[in-house]
Amino acid sequence: MRHHNSVFHQVLKHVPWGVFDRLVDQHRADYRTRSLTSKGQFLALLFGQLAGASSLREIEAGLISQRARLYHAGGCCVARSTLADANARRPAALYGDLFAHMAAAAEMIVDSAAPAGIWRILDATRVQVSSLSGGWVAAVKGARAVKLHVVYDPRAEAPCRLDVTGQTVNDITPAKAMPIEPGMTYVFDLAYYDYGWWARLDAAGCRFVTRLKTNTRLTVSAERTVCDQGAGQGADQGSVIADRIGLLPQRMSRSRRNPCADPVREITVRLSTGKTIRLVTNDLDAPAEEIADLYKQRWQIELFFKWIKQNLKIRHVLGTSENAVRIQVYVALIAYMLLRAAKATQKAIEQPTTFLRLVRLNLMHRRPINALKSHQPPTVADNRQMTLFDT
Repeated sequence: MRHHNSVFHQVLKHVPWGVFDRLVDQHRADYRTRSLTSKGQFLALLFGQLAGASSLREIEAGLISQRARLYHAGGCCVARSTLADANARRPAALYGDLFAHMAAAAEMIVDSAAPAGIWRILDATRVQVSSLSGGWVAAVKGARAVKLHVVYDPRAEAPCRLDVTGQTVNDITPAKAMPIEPGMTYVFDLAYYDYGWWARLDAAGCRFVTRLKTNTRLTVSAERTVCDQGAGQGADQGSVIADRIGLLPQRMSRSRRNPCADPVREITVRLSTGKTIRLVTNDLDAPAEEIADLYKQRWQIELFFKWIKQNLKIRHVLGTSENAVRIQVYVALIAYMLLRAAKATQKAIEQPTTFLRLVRLNLMHRRPINALKSHQPPTVADNRQMTLFDT
């Protein structure tokens, strides 16, 4: 009879284990480790993400129930207290670097021949943490949460950078610290309203698309004719009603000079709801419809946030320390990358949510990952094998 690995084992084949071992040595994650190695910790947390376990005790029970098949995947049973200690003490940077490597590898797979396709979306979302997470998470209106600052690649449909901070940290702060990729197009919302950062993007040869605040007045130097867009567009796409070139205010608060001194472009768009928004970009040549469509595509990162919160285990944290929360978030996004890689190996299931549900239901079953939706024929006994009967 043909042998099949478990679905969990097949998903793990997409983990770059050579890179993982190198990172374990680099961060000395297994230094003075007696029982649970970093690989065992990673497999236990990954099992919890894919199985939908919502607590350490549930992960422990699930591992014990699948002891035999877990052994063939390289994992082991882990006590709840042991896993909690590992999450609190093992370096979270190990999993952060592993996620960064996998995100870079996923980006390289996507064809980047078309310059118009090279762009990033920036945004942040909040994740609630336990009320016991005092000392490192500031409470706002009685609620404690952390912020996930994500740089999203819409071509690969995956995040390419992640920062975890407290909820009081402004979104622009991690954005200023990130490396700027020359020639890239960055799309973001009003949370990244910083003229100095816009000037840095422009100096690096990058294009940015964002919104203008209502109190920002543009000194108009030229106005372009807007063509009639009534034909060929859906009513839900909105329409461009103004296209102007001008200068942002020369002075900022506290008598500071605006570093963004080059001309910018203001594009006014009327949405299907009747509301109008003003977009600003340093691209003076692209069609106005292209700029408006770029900003509309920013909703892809909102859909990504919604998907991971609904389908992965990050809305309920498994620990109270900052290190444990960071590890859980990184492992959740690594699980997202692994699910995308595993889904790409088959064609039968198109919807990511459906694929995750079938993986979850068949996680420790021995069946091909490209046949999760098909009926499995019964096992045929080999008549050449000797059969023993109880007497």
